[in-house]
Amino acid sequence: MSSTFTIATSIDEAIAAKVAGATVVAGGSDLVVGHRQGKTPLPNNLVAIDRIEDLGRIETTDDGGLRIGAIVTHARLIEDSTIVSHYSALADGAALVGSPSTRNVGTLGGNIMNSSPAMDTGGPLVVLAAELELQSPTGIRTVTTDQLWTGPGETSAADDELLVAVRLPGPAANSGSAYVRLEYRRAMEIAVVGAAAFVTLNANGTIGDMRIALTAVAPTIVAVAGISEMTGRAIDSTLLDDIAELARTTATPISDLRASDRYRRHTVGVMAKRAVAAAVTRAQGTPVAVPVNRSVGIGAAPTSNNANSGGPKS
Repeated sequence: MSSTFTIATSIDEAIAAKVAGATVVAGGSDLVVGHRQGKTPLPNNLVAIDRIEDLGRIETTDDGGLRIGAIVTHARLIEDSTIVSHYSALADGAALVGSPSTRNVGTLGGNIMNSSPAMDTGGPLVVLAAELELQSPTGIRTVTTDQLWTGPGETSAADDELLVAVRLPGPAANSGSAYVRLEYRRAMEIAVVGAAAFVTLNANGTIGDMRIALTAVAPTIVAVAGISEMTGRAIDSTLLDDIAELARTTATPISDLRASDRYRRHTVGVMAKRAVAAAVTRAQGTPVAVPVNRSVGIGAAPTSNNANSGGPKS
């Protein structure tokens, strides 16, 4: 069987190749790893999208939000001052992806379309209320993360649709976000469990709004239910304990070689508490360096590639 490799220079060209049966590749890091591990064969037909300029932009939108192109790398996410300051959870997650070499070639769009329940950018996108642009020959449709991710490695995207961008709403005043994961090793680790949190504070310092999402404890990234009941509460140990319990109740983990379901259910509550605590600290105006994992002593010390500060939002 003959193979083809297309280097697309426009979105339309990439979609045409996809319609013809080609597999989309940008950084290619997951594609190579999957092949080496025997999980997926290398496709016969590939279309590279890494040279499409329209997919590599980070732009402010008319409504004050942010539009991130699908081929923006994880390294760029943790170097962009707007993302680090106003969408800190996404920077936290991107800083924990693979190794420096992986972060320099791996893309946000690739992470999203792989639909892994353990992806480090997934929880942040959920709590930041991300919307995803899927383009086809007939136009663009916008979906939420829960509409896109249908299972491990599965999405609702049609065969003729290409993820072109991620949209994030404008940052709210007195808000902060964070992502924390449990990891056994200090590098090249996949989250055992993880949690992302977004918090907005009232003028008196109580909870105005809060969203929490969990990683690696369900078939997809899952939002914690019942968080709306926390509105108006003071931030104290009782609140954090209640959050941990809600996280444990929401989780439906499995047991595998990396952790038991019982261990995951317990530790995801701990991660949820830590994520909320870091998000609150940022919302209060106190910087917490990116990623939170390193700031609180989980894993290696910060490096020049990931020691940015997530500051207050205004």
